[in-house]
Amino acid sequence: MGRSRRTLPEELLLLALDPATGTTAQPQSLDLGLAGAQLVELALAGRIAPDGDRIAVVQPRPTGDPTLDCALELLRRRGAPVRAVHWIGGPRLGLRQVYLSHLERCGMVAAVAGQMCGVLPTTRYQATDNAITREIRSRLDSAIRTGVPPDPRTAALAALAHAVGLGKHLYPGNEGRSSRSRLRDLIRHDPMGGLVAHAVMDVQNGAGAQPRRNPAPAQAGPGARPGAPEPARGVPMQPRRGTMARAVVH
Repeated sequence: MGRSRRTLPEELLLLALDPATGTTAQPQSLDLGLAGAQLVELALAGRIAPDGDRIAVVQPRPTGDPTLDCALELLRRRGAPVRAVHWIGGPRLGLRQVYLSHLERCGMVAAVAGQMCGVLPTTRYQATDNAITREIRSRLDSAIRTGVPPDPRTAALAALAHAVGLGKHLYPGNEGRSSRSRLRDLIRHDPMGGLVAHAVMDVQNGAGAQPRRNPAPAQAGPGARPGAPEPARGVPMQPRRGTMARAVVH
C-alpha cells in the first residue's frame, strides 16, 4: 500500500504496535484515538469540519474507504453538528480489531496465533514491513527535532499520539522526556487535530460521561435518557460470537 493510501487511523495503529511482542501500547485509550483519527481523516478529505467544539458534515460524498464512510454516514444521520467529545466517548464495537484486520489484508501486519496461559488461543500482530513504521516515526522525529511546523497530517498524528499516551512508548525513559514534551507541543499546529486530541483526553478524564447541558432536540432520539451514551461510532454494531473461542491480544 502506497504512502498516500494510508489513513491516520492506520498510521496511529502502526505506531502503537510493539515490534517485539505484537501487542498494541495503550490499548484502551487507543480505541478512542482511532475514533478521533477517523474524524481528522474525514476532515482532511473535506467531508467534515470543526464547528466550535462540534463536528459538522460539509460534504457527505463517500470517500471510498468503507470504515471511514460508515463513520461519515453516522455523522450525516445525526442531522446536526455533534460534540467531538460525545462522538469519541460513545461506545463502539471492535474498531481496533477492524483496523488490525484491514492492515492484515493489506499485508502490512501478519496475524500470529498463540496461547494465553497455555490454554486460551490468542492472536498477536507483527508488522511485516518495519520500513513503513520507520517512515511514520521519521516524520514525527523530524517535526520534534527541527521545530519546523509539520504538515497537517503529521501534526494531527502527533496530537493523537500524545492524547492516547503513546509518548512513553515512542520516546521512553528520562532521555525521551524532552521529545515527549515537544510531541505534546505539536498539538497546536493543526486545529482539527487539536480539537480531536483534546476531546480524546477529555473522555479519558471523564468529561465524555458527563450529562449534556441544554441538549439540542435534533441530537436526542425518541425515548433517549439524559446523559445516555451515544451509539457506536465508525463501525456497525454486530452480535458477539464465540467471544471465548479466541482472545485477541493487543
